[in-house]
Amino acid sequence: MVNIVEGTSAVCVVIVNYNGGAMLTECVHSVLLSSMPVRVYVSDNGSTDNSIKYLRARIGSHPLLKILENGVNLGFAKGNNVVLPFCRCKYVLFLNPDCTIAPEVIEKMIDVMERHPNAGMAGCLLLNPDGTEQIGCRRFIPTPWRYLVRALKLHKVIRNHPRFQSFLMSGLPLPDAPIPIEAISGAFMMVRREVIETVGRMDEGYFMHCEDLDWCMRFRAAGWKVLFVPHVRVLHWKGLSSAATPIKVEYHKHRGMVRFYNKFFRHQYPAPLMVLVAIAVWTRFVLKTAWIFVLGIFPQQDAGRAARMSAETVERWSRNQREEQEAQ
Repeated sequence: MVNIVEGTSAVCVVIVNYNGGAMLTECVHSVLLSSMPVRVYVSDNGSTDNSIKYLRARIGSHPLLKILENGVNLGFAKGNNVVLPFCRCKYVLFLNPDCTIAPEVIEKMIDVMERHPNAGMAGCLLLNPDGTEQIGCRRFIPTPWRYLVRALKLHKVIRNHPRFQSFLMSGLPLPDAPIPIEAISGAFMMVRREVIETVGRMDEGYFMHCEDLDWCMRFRAAGWKVLFVPHVRVLHWKGLSSAATPIKVEYHKHRGMVRFYNKFFRHQYPAPLMVLVAIAVWTRFVLKTAWIFVLGIFPQQDAGRAARMSAETVERWSRNQREEQEAQ
């Protein structure tokens, strides 16, 4: 076991919840089964689906679990930031509530971080429920040029050219060992607490989406490496909390991209290209919104997707996945 003596727990796990349904309890339960000491903080952004009530009923007043009820939806960045004053561990794991982890996951990640003292944060291989690699768990920074390449599908037209690469790395072979990359996913970020104190907290100007890209940019600018750890695998049932309000989620995602580009690239790229990128981002938002309407996916019709997943279904799914991981 990794030898860390700071505090009673080596890792503080921060989980921002918004209508996470039964998956929240399964996530917390899997974290509390970790092979090394942890302290879990659930930051609830005004959930209305009884996910917190169910969590309390199943896990109760566990000494290593603290629930902060924010009362309103603060967004992902602020929902994480409000917990940081309570975190006194050497490492902080920012984890989505629709993830479940095996007992050894945190210990393996800490071992990697201890072996790479120049790493400020690390992510792992995120898997879809069917076992495939999840898009976005390892990626290049989506610069304005890379965004246009992907938006216009140029990476499919002009193949094998470095100038026309997609910013997603999921199609590339997995490395044999942890490697530095440009960006990981905010669904699972293991971060050194001391680095947060120097680099700063997540930018609360993003409501949801792109705050992870922002942080990766700032960590690397400060001289810290961002690691991708391929041999650590975590299951991520992506999008449960956002299923009830898909248009709102798409709005915040695209607004976040525009903010990200203006913050980091407006002095590096010519103004006409930046305008073209902004037009492309909002055009994509309009098209996606139209597609949502065409499919008949309205908030009032799809509300509570996470809540509709019964506790029995979630537990059965997670148990099967854990058994498969242990058998590997």
